[in-house]
Amino acid sequence: MRFEVDGEPLSVTPAPGQVLRTLLRGQGVTAVKKGCDSGDCGACTVLLDGVPVHSCITPAHRLEGRTVTTAAGLGTPEEPHPVQRAFADAAGFQCGFCTAGFVVTASTFGPDDLADRHRRLKGNLCRCTGYRSIEDALDGITNTTCADAGDAVGRSIAAPAARRIVTGREEYTLDVRPTEGLLHLAVLGSPHAHARVLSIDTTAALALPGVHAVLTAEDDPGVLFSTGRHQSRLDDPDDTRVLDRVLRFRGQRVAAVVADSVRTAEQACALLVVEYEVLPSVHDPDAARAPGAPLLHGEKTTDEHRIAEPGRNVVASLHGETADVEAALASADATVEGVWSTPRVSHAALETHATRGSLDRDGRLLLRTATQVPFLVRDEIAHVFGLDPERVRVVAKRVGGGFGGKQELLTEDLVTLAVLTTGRAVQYEFSRRDEFTIAPTRHPMRVRVRLGATADGTLTAMHVDQTMDTGAYGNHGIGVMFHSVSESVAVYRCPAKRVDAESVYTNNLPSGAFRGYGLGQVVFAIESAMDELARQLGIDPVTFRRRNVVVPGDPLVVTDLHEETDLRWEGSYGLDQCLDLVEQALADGPTTAPAVAGSVPAGREARVATTDGPPLDDSPDWAHGTGIALGAIATLPPRGHIAHTTVELTPGGRYRIGVGTAEFGNGTTTVHTQLVATALGTTPDRVDVHQSDTDAAVHDTGAFGSAGVVVAGKALYAAAQALRQDLTGRALAIVAARTPRTASGVLGPAVVIGPDGVQVGDEVVPLDDLLAEGPALAHGSHDGTPRSLAFTVHGARVAVHRPTGEVRVLQSVQAVDAGTVLNPEQLRGQVEGGSAQAIGSALYEEVLLDGEGRVLTDAFRSYRVPKISDVPRTEVLFADTHDPLGPLGAKSMSEAPYNPVAPAIANAVRDAIGVRPYRLPMTRDRIWALADAGGA
Repeated sequence: MRFEVDGEPLSVTPAPGQVLRTLLRGQGVTAVKKGCDSGDCGACTVLLDGVPVHSCITPAHRLEGRTVTTAAGLGTPEEPHPVQRAFADAAGFQCGFCTAGFVVTASTFGPDDLADRHRRLKGNLCRCTGYRSIEDALDGITNTTCADAGDAVGRSIAAPAARRIVTGREEYTLDVRPTEGLLHLAVLGSPHAHARVLSIDTTAALALPGVHAVLTAEDDPGVLFSTGRHQSRLDDPDDTRVLDRVLRFRGQRVAAVVADSVRTAEQACALLVVEYEVLPSVHDPDAARAPGAPLLHGEKTTDEHRIAEPGRNVVASLHGETADVEAALASADATVEGVWSTPRVSHAALETHATRGSLDRDGRLLLRTATQVPFLVRDEIAHVFGLDPERVRVVAKRVGGGFGGKQELLTEDLVTLAVLTTGRAVQYEFSRRDEFTIAPTRHPMRVRVRLGATADGTLTAMHVDQTMDTGAYGNHGIGVMFHSVSESVAVYRCPAKRVDAESVYTNNLPSGAFRGYGLGQVVFAIESAMDELARQLGIDPVTFRRRNVVVPGDPLVVTDLHEETDLRWEGSYGLDQCLDLVEQALADGPTTAPAVAGSVPAGREARVATTDGPPLDDSPDWAHGTGIALGAIATLPPRGHIAHTTVELTPGGRYRIGVGTAEFGNGTTTVHTQLVATALGTTPDRVDVHQSDTDAAVHDTGAFGSAGVVVAGKALYAAAQALRQDLTGRALAIVAARTPRTASGVLGPAVVIGPDGVQVGDEVVPLDDLLAEGPALAHGSHDGTPRSLAFTVHGARVAVHRPTGEVRVLQSVQAVDAGTVLNPEQLRGQVEGGSAQAIGSALYEEVLLDGEGRVLTDAFRSYRVPKISDVPRTEVLFADTHDPLGPLGAKSMSEAPYNPVAPAIANAVRDAIGVRPYRLPMTRDRIWALADAGGA
């Protein structure tokens, strides 16, 4: 079959039933991405004879004589298509995995299509941006700028990879040509929620042509570990095996087949004959803690495996109190009590988990993988398989979204086992169904809150009782529990506090790290309760919060008045400003003025999502309300977050940085180049980045907890400053050797480093001349302590349609305390993206289970990630603060924006209909029932 791809003729015979996406990828056409393989996300969009189609559902046999154009065929980084240029200039992407699909679709738009963009783009999903920057690209708005030498910080510099991303040329995990002899891996998942494998007959599977190995529990390396990754592996319980004889959730690995192709491996899985002993299962955390409940890890111990109470299915717990909470509640002038519930939420990153592993010529294991934590993956792989860490190299190219979901070890361990077993290169890639059914989700929680206050609005009592379902394994089950009841409780002054929290094993799919790391769930409950208490007292909700939030000089108290902490936040406090900014924005109301780039966004704009529902008018069917909520978060995870970095001068006046941090839409790569360029008096385009490779640095804990800027960035800035000192010293020495009298009279301020050399008095020493003295390389490091606090406040204005329960967000505004704003456009994008993801959690998204551990929402068409028509434009406002602990005064701000959004919307819904929502998401049926019950 002959056809044309991006102007090049191809002659290929498709396999029976093959689709266009897999055929193109097999030919090395990597601009076409895999996001869903069901026509739901648009990442695979190509032009077929000029018409945009989803290549994942287009039969390959229809290509005869036709023309296919991918993003790579539209333009090049040097000569991009006008739409590609617009996306780059507008910063219309974050991770960029979806961007090629958007660009290809938008390249066909005429004026009528632009006016109908929400319908035309209904088949394209973006999980990162919140869509505002994508709409800016469609409208030709430029949000990025250039920088003069040494003046990059504080400007909206474009990402170094921008032109490569929009033209489909940026490499993601599997964007390499298939290695000759590459094998593929498929997994047989458990059909039972709890079972023991008695036997597996592999005879028929091994007899299938093309099968190279069948891996079972007999091949397990025998080392318990956790898929959750932290700086210290002791932060998580050792409760997991690569392949286990006991299966604790549906879909858990029973066996794995390694074969010449995915299709052959899947066929061989179907030939495995497994005998199971089905065991009793438990799916509710309350039932799991009851006497006589089936035990998931009852054979393990607290001391050896770090499980709090294996005999109660409790992986972690916290019970503590300051003062007498019951007495304080009894004496309060006003009290509120409620139980709030939050569901499982999928990360829904468009790039699925994937790993390609091989042995290099020296027998060293190489893993190319989609991870936020390459060094932690390396270290745990070495631990589990008894390897020297130096004999393991882990590389993460650009990662297509993370949100905490790739702070796990989900594919790398099985690939390692397959590579070591076969001696061949092996690839394992999750399907979208895998992402929904076996990848960890956000922890579902039930949170009971009791609050008490005096008549003047002084908070006197707080009790938070939290239960969370960690699923079958405890990856992140300890850390999420403790973090969820930390800053959410400590942000309020209150003399009597009590926290009861437990993380519970069930036979459901595992939960894991998710943006906010547990705070979002508990903040939803506490901020809802605070709003209700303010109503009881007749006090404005902003005033009530001002009266009770911590201020500099206050201790941060959860349950221990004397708890030691490395949090140092008194020198940078912006919560008061954030409250003021949001209060004023809500008072002003939404406008449609365009936002400006380069500084604090000035325009207030809230696009009302277009829906198929009733028109928004002055009808009494529509109820209107406003709400606010706040959040606080430590700028770094506790117990250490380490980064070692290097900056080196290379020929031609360029610099090369070595840093372990992964880029997955977090924007750290851009900011890293800005920090280094500023310190060295050059421009960001002269800074080359070697990153997310365990050969690139000594160590990097990873890109989670919003640490990419405040840890790795701070380490890089220190390295750049050290290199600057070295280079200026070399220049002084060179000039002194030539003209001793001139050099000896030069004071420090007269020595200036620039993009082409170091100026010493009137003389400029070229940078290349400095290399004649030997290599110019400097090191920088940071250990992640002390830490600071960042604050966010979100405001929402909603309209609720009483007859249907539809909620429309008419205004969305968030003020953030991010310290010095290093890149305004990127920071704005992080806040918008976090807000959009939280709007999804608040109104649409829920991973549904059937009560027996089966996932019912296993595709994008049944799990509703917000589309471009669903997300209002969030106004982003920056508090004016400077954090002495961060690089040039910056704070972290990637996770924080997510946390206050759902309670702000819930408080607005309560304001509109007079009845409080206690359960997320606030779907139409639930809000309709509330409005109906409230007599609306």
